[in-house]
Amino acid sequence: MGSGGKNLTGRIATYLPILVAATFLMGSSFPTGKILLAKVPPFSLAGWRFIAAAFATLPIALWAARAGRWIPAVAGSVRAGILTTICIGLMQTGGTMGFLNLALRTLPASTAAILLFSNPIWVALLGRSVLGERLSPIRWFGLIIGVLGVVLTVGLSLQGDPAGVLLGVASSLCFATATLINKRLKPSIDSWVLTFWQMLIGGMALLAVSIFFGEHWPEQLTSSDWACFWWLTIPASTGSFGLWFLALQRAGATQASGFLFLAPVFAVLLSHLMLGEAFTLLQAVGAFLVMAALWLLNYQIPERGKL
Repeated sequence: MGSGGKNLTGRIATYLPILVAATFLMGSSFPTGKILLAKVPPFSLAGWRFIAAAFATLPIALWAARAGRWIPAVAGSVRAGILTTICIGLMQTGGTMGFLNLALRTLPASTAAILLFSNPIWVALLGRSVLGERLSPIRWFGLIIGVLGVVLTVGLSLQGDPAGVLLGVASSLCFATATLINKRLKPSIDSWVLTFWQMLIGGMALLAVSIFFGEHWPEQLTSSDWACFWWLTIPASTGSFGLWFLALQRAGATQASGFLFLAPVFAVLLSHLMLGEAFTLLQAVGAFLVMAALWLLNYQIPERGKL
């Protein structure tokens, strides 16, 4: 193997284990969340989860902001930065997790995971009008097979109900909207600080919705239930974010995002092991197409002479 091949292998070795760990933690939140939703109301669970995760992130955010901004700005405007951060929090944590928890009450955890992580498909589709991004032929192909994969996964199977599917799609669209807002306005703030604010804002909004609907946290939860909750809060939220940011630093956004398909893979496997969920053949084909689409949508042809 030449020196270029050795360098490439060494570079991959520095970030691949981190990417696998990050996507495993992301995927683990789906069966764990479904277990808790049997006892805990959906908005209460999401609200308290992300408020707790925000404060778990706070020490890292304070350290990250020591030489930078604590209050975000957009194009030099603090007011625009605050409004942008509120919008991201309401979409990425509030809308995404609120709709996802509602969907998980009726959909298999594996199907909900595939729906949520189809968000790059919607980002690519909406990015043409919102960001003016042009799609290469390979990304157009990824977009087409991704939409087909979603249809096969949830449209032609009889698992779950139509309302659950719509809620899952709404969750993914909220995630995509938050991504587009972030890409379009680019708040000048460290990613850890933005993560803290958007989780805190979204968590508080979810708790407000919980109070509005008269939800109550259950008086008695088993030690196993609490273990699931703290797993969702620390490893599956703060931990997955931290490892993902580290992977982004080492691999770059394009390479790291190409591995995002591993998250629904882990969700499907863990849902089978923990909940006994099974996939039909059509769902399996649809899931494969969605995962292939995620890779294609993040594929970048390397420049000639570069690895």
